[in-house]
Formats: sequence, structure tokens, C-alpha cells
Amino acid sequence: MVGLFVLNWDITERKRSAEQLKQSYLTLEQRVQERTAQLQSLNDKLSAEVMERRVVESRLLEAKREAERANLSKTKFLAAISHDLLQPLNAAQLYVGSLQEQRMPPTSRKLVRSIDNSLADVESLISMLVDISKLDAGVVKADKQAFDVCDLLDNIADEFERAGENLGLEVRYVRSSSTVYTDSQLLARVVRNLMSNAIKYTSQGRILLGCRHRGDGLSIEVWDTGEGIPEAKQREIFQEFKRLNSVSAGRPDDARSSLGLGLAIVDKISKVLGLQISVRSKPGRGSVFSVTVPYGVMRSAARADAYPSVTDHGVALHGARVWVIDNDQNICEAMKLLLEEWGCKVSTAASLENLQVMHDIHQDPVEMLVMDYHLNDGITGTTVAKAINTGVLKYCRLSS
Repeated sequence: MVGLFVLNWDITERKRSAEQLKQSYLTLEQRVQERTAQLQSLNDKLSAEVMERRVVESRLLEAKREAERANLSKTKFLAAISHDLLQPLNAAQLYVGSLQEQRMPPTSRKLVRSIDNSLADVESLISMLVDISKLDAGVVKADKQAFDVCDLLDNIADEFERAGENLGLEVRYVRSSSTVYTDSQLLARVVRNLMSNAIKYTSQGRILLGCRHRGDGLSIEVWDTGEGIPEAKQREIFQEFKRLNSVSAGRPDDARSSLGLGLAIVDKISKVLGLQISVRSKPGRGSVFSVTVPYGVMRSAARADAYPSVTDHGVALHGARVWVIDNDQNICEAMKLLLEEWGCKVSTAASLENLQVMHDIHQDPVEMLVMDYHLNDGITGTTVAKAINTGVLKYCRLSS
């Protein structure tokens, strides 16, 4: 007898589980696709932002270069135009200098002095604008060397002691024998501007120029008993054309005014030199401006003066034969007038060729040459002077 076995297996649940698994897979795949699309969209946005930033950076870089070119162009323009502006101005100053040598009543002398001060203000303003432009353009470079600070400060102190005497101020100087390391010419400009600022804002009392030894360098300080500076304005005064009310306008013997550029130049030069300028001041009690300069070491133990100082008696010019070459006729005439007042024998010319008509430049004796730097046809005064001194005219061959 054969048995029959029947197995009945319900797979409904398994089919349902398989369907659910398939549905989960499809859902997961859809989510992956959606997330991939989102990531791709985000990546596209990031790529667009990166490209946009690159374009913006490129434009900013080009704008910066354009600004630098414009700044340099402005500097060159100011340097060129300043020469043309200063030529007639220098001629006027020479004429005024000749006038001051003449006998005249006190009222006329006061008027001439006022004209001279006004011309000096205009010259100072033009020079300062050119200096500001050069410093902003970054064309001023520091030539740092070690030197004795007294070589620099002695001359400045002597200059301002005389200026103080004329204004009824006591200018004192404490000498230092320290050696410092920086650009001597730029540092001299800083100290001169600080001293000039002290005189402008001190109506009475004294001004002191001296040095203090610090751990990080020599502190060159200018003290005054002037009106002082409010704390809120102690940074503002280093900006262009920012100034307090100077006392110089109230002096009957000083018609010059503050131009508001001296301390701005100090600030910009100090950045070129990498020096720190500081100011301490209280209204009504005066101010102290200081600049700290790194110490230096002289290469040689011998410290003989490279430039011997000129004695107070000066150089006797009476009877000296002087040749003046300048392509501005007013300058020639004014210079001749002034030098002849000093007893010189003067010949003026617009060029080397004009001078050769009057003199044998190889044989005729001459004690002094006064040359304008910019002559006609691209020739410079130094080239002409070299030709006269060496007797080699090929250096000054003019274009036909």
C-alpha cells in the first residue's frame, strides 16, 4: 500500500516580506538618487561661487594694480609739475633776497619779509605734497647705515636755536654720542618736522631736543611748553591736513601758517624706516614727541667727520667768478642780481653753447658753477658741470 503525503506551506508572509524588502530597496535607491542630486547641485553652486570669487579676486587685483599705477603716475606728475612751479617761485625768492639786501624803511622791510614768508609757505606746500605723494606711492626707500647721532642732531639744534631766538623761545639741546642704525636723511626729516611743529605750537617758554637710552634703542625726544594736545586728537594730528590752531599766526614777526602736513610726513617716514613715533601731552602743559631708533655699530673705530663742518664765518664769496646756467631767464637774472650783491662776478647762460660764446670754458678761471638740473634737450646740469670740469664736451653734445 502506497501512502500519500501532502505538504501545504503558506508563503504569504514571505512574499509580503520580499515585497517590503523590494520597496525599501527602491525607496533607498530613490533617496540615494535624491541625495546625489542635492550634492551635485551643492557642488555646482560651490564651483560657481569659487569661480565668482576668482573673478572678483582678479578684478580686485587688477583694481589694486591700476590704483598703484595711478598713484605712481600721480607721483611722477607731481614731481614734474613741481619743477615747473618751483622755477618761477625760486626766481621770485631770489628777487626778494636781493631786495632784503637793500636799504629800506622798516615798513617796507616788514612787507618784503611777509612776501618772503608767503613764498616760503608756497614752496613748502609744494615740496610737502610731492613728499606725501612719493611716500604713498612707496617710491621712497630707506638707505640704512650706522652713524653717530650727534652728526645729525648738532646741525638741527643749531638751526632751530637761531629760529628760537628770533621768536623769543629758548631752544636747548642735550648732546648724545650714541651710534644709531637707520637712514640719516629720512631721520633728519623726522626730527626737523618735530622741531618745527614744536616751534609752531609754543608761544613762550622753551623747547628741548635730547636723547634717552632705552632697551630697544635710542629715544630722540622733542619737548615743548606749548599749548598741548587733547588725548582724543593725539592720533588725528598725524593725518594729512589735520592740525590744531597754531600760535604762529598770532606772532607779529611770523606770517607763516601751519600746513597740516608736517606730522603726516613724520608718520609716513617712520613707517618706511620701521620706527615707532609716540606722543605724550597734556593741554596747557606742553607735549613730548619721541622716535626710538635702533643702536648701531660703526664699521671702523676711526670716526673722523666725513663732511667737515663749515665755520660760522662761512665762505668768502667776494670777487668769486661764478657761471650760472639755467634755461629760465628769470632765474638767471635773479641769481645774478643776488650774487652780485655778495660781490661775485657773474656770467649767466641758458645752455653750455651760450656759455661758450662768452667764455673759453677750458681756459677761463671760475670758482663756482650754479646749474639747473633740468636743461633743454634732455641735458642735465650735472652733465654740463662734468663737461666743464673734465674738458670733455662729448658728454654734452646737444641734439641737432
